Formats: sequence, C-alpha cells, structure tokens
Amino acid sequence: MTDWVAPVSDADLAEAATALFRAEFGGLPDGVWAAPGRVNLIGEHVDYADGLSLPIALPHRTVVAVRGRGDGRLRLRSGLTPWDGAVADVAPGAPSGWAAYLAGVVWAMRRDGMLGGNFGVDVAVASAVPIGAGLSSSAALECALAIALADLAGLSTDDGVRATLATCCVAAENEIALAPTGGMDQAVSLRATAAHALLVDSADGSVGQVPFDLAGNGLALLVIDTRAPHRLVDGQYAERRRSVEKAAEVLGVPTLRVAADEGLDVAVLGDRDLVRRARHVVTEIGRVREVLPLLNSGRLRDIGPLMTASHTSLREDFEVSCPELDSAVDVALAAGAHGARMTGGGFGGSAIALVEASEVDQVAVEVLSTARSRGLVTPAFLRVDTGGGPARRIP
Repeated sequence: MTDWVAPVSDADLAEAATALFRAEFGGLPDGVWAAPGRVNLIGEHVDYADGLSLPIALPHRTVVAVRGRGDGRLRLRSGLTPWDGAVADVAPGAPSGWAAYLAGVVWAMRRDGMLGGNFGVDVAVASAVPIGAGLSSSAALECALAIALADLAGLSTDDGVRATLATCCVAAENEIALAPTGGMDQAVSLRATAAHALLVDSADGSVGQVPFDLAGNGLALLVIDTRAPHRLVDGQYAERRRSVEKAAEVLGVPTLRVAADEGLDVAVLGDRDLVRRARHVVTEIGRVREVLPLLNSGRLRDIGPLMTASHTSLREDFEVSCPELDSAVDVALAAGAHGARMTGGGFGGSAIALVEASEVDQVAVEVLSTARSRGLVTPAFLRVDTGGGPARRIP
C-alpha cells in the first residue's frame, strides 16, 4: 500500500499547537503562525555559490503557537526533547538539536536589533513537514517563529522585512545550529506565492515570481521521500561547500556564480574533484537559466530533461546522491515522468518527478514496488499541485 503524506490544514495544526501550548505552559498563546516547507525544482547546491535556484513552497506547513515574555527566557516544546533556557545562553552549538533552530532565530533577531534585550518566548510546535526528507523542515520552523516574533514586536511584515527575517533565519541555521546551508530555503518559506516558483538569486538576495501552475497544465509534482537517512551536519555538506569555495579561490573569482557568468573553463582547476564540483555548480546555474523561459511561456513539460540532467550532475559530478534517490529517479522516468531529480542537500532525503496528474498513482506504485524488490527502505510520497503560500498569521 502506498504511503501518502497529506498536508494538514493550518486550522488543524493550529489546534494541535495550541493544545500542546496549554498543556505545557497553561493559558493561551498570543497567536499562531505558519510557514511552509519547500521543494526545489532546480538549482541545487548553488545558493552558497551566489547561484540561481527555483524552489516552490509546499502545502505542508509548520505552525508555532507563541507567547511573548519579558524576562529573556525561552521555553520550547514540540513533542521532542523540551528545552528551557535564556537567550543570553544561546551560542554556537547551544542548544543542540531541533531547539537550536528556534533559539537561534530569537538570538539573531535580538542581535540585529529587531527585538528588545529582555524579549523571550514560550513556543509550542506542530508540523506536517516531514523531518529528514530534504524538504526544509528546519527552515519552516525558523520562518514560522521569525514571522511570529516580527508580528509580536509590531514590525511590518512586508516583503522587505521578510527578506531581513530570512537573513536572521540563515544566521540561526549557520551560526547556532551549525548547519552550513545557504539561504534558498528561508527565502521561499517567507516569500513564496502559490502557483509560482520563486527565482532566488543568492548573489544579491533578490527574488522573482515565476509561473508554475501545475494543476492548470494537467501536471503534478510527485515528491518521493526515500526515507534514507538525511543529515546535513555530518560533514559531507560542509565538505562540498568548502570544495566550491576552494574552486572559486583557485579560479580567482569571488564565487562560482562569476565563473558561470563569465563562461570560465573549470577544467583549468586540474584537481579532478574540484573540476567536478565546480562543473556541477556552473552547469546547474545554466540549467536554471534555461528553465526560466520555458516556465514563463507555460511550457512546463519541457523542463523535464533539464531536471533529469540536474540529477545526473548531482550524482556524477557533485556526488550527493545515493542508491535510494537514484532508484526513485530511474523508476519514475521509466514509468513516464517528464523529468526527475533528487532535491535538497542529498545523501538521502527526497526526489521529485514531474508527471501527468492522471499518472501520479501509477508512478508512485512503480517506485514503491521497485524499492521493495531491491531491499531499499519503503518510501513515502507527497503530491504537490501548486505549493503553499508564504508564512502568515492564523486567525
């Protein structure tokens, strides 16, 4: 039987978060806020090279029930190990685990003058974003709290402020949770629009809305959570990032985005691994540029081969795929998908396949059957029609 992970309504998540809040802290929160997870269509492992990415927000969201405090204390609850402490005690690696993403947001917003020095919060979390699936459950957590804190502090939540909040969330992830990710996830969680992909230009932080109406074109995006272990803090992600930065240094450019823009030949790097890492980044930025006019002209099916080429590059040049991801991609393509690729940081997590809406179930069954026959972990599936909207307060 196929395991489908359905989105949960904001109202139901809000009810669950509020119930947890009352059980843990007593009374009611000041409000409940939501932010979506994301899936990246194309543009992988390029955000920290000032590259271009095209993520969409998922309909699967995380909500936080939040109450402000005036004593600089944090009490964080999610059903996982609870954490209580002072904002003053938040530092690189402390707290550890899931709480780092929330505590880090408060720390960053206080550091940047967006919150008062004695600002603290009680937070209860409920989420429908699968954890460990490469769908940015951490960014959804960060961004839901960031928009809540901005609201509670009386700040505007227009797009400019959301851009600043995204920067704070990246700081929380990089400097407190010690996950060396780029800023794509936070940008889309805070700034996405339904039925659109978000063009994220990591060189200047700008974003643009790109039409991506799956349902209107008779298509669906099948997300395949391979359930293979997915960890971005075990050194592999950091090593890839260091390689990309080293390649730019050797080429004498600030980032590999410049190498892509100027058409530099990465073969001059000499070192085999550096050449392959740099080649992925440069060609991936090129693939995003090829996808844009196709989406803007409504030719969604035609992006399939570029998605598949992205996976080949991630597998062979960047070496961040795994047997579970490769199996999901290969079987989806054989079952009729227009294109398929791994998405997210890799080393586990999820793959995506662009398929006819009428064939979603058939493709999922083929992927599931093959995984079982190969002795792989049983995958789960998400069907994404248009993606969710940006973070927002729930009445």
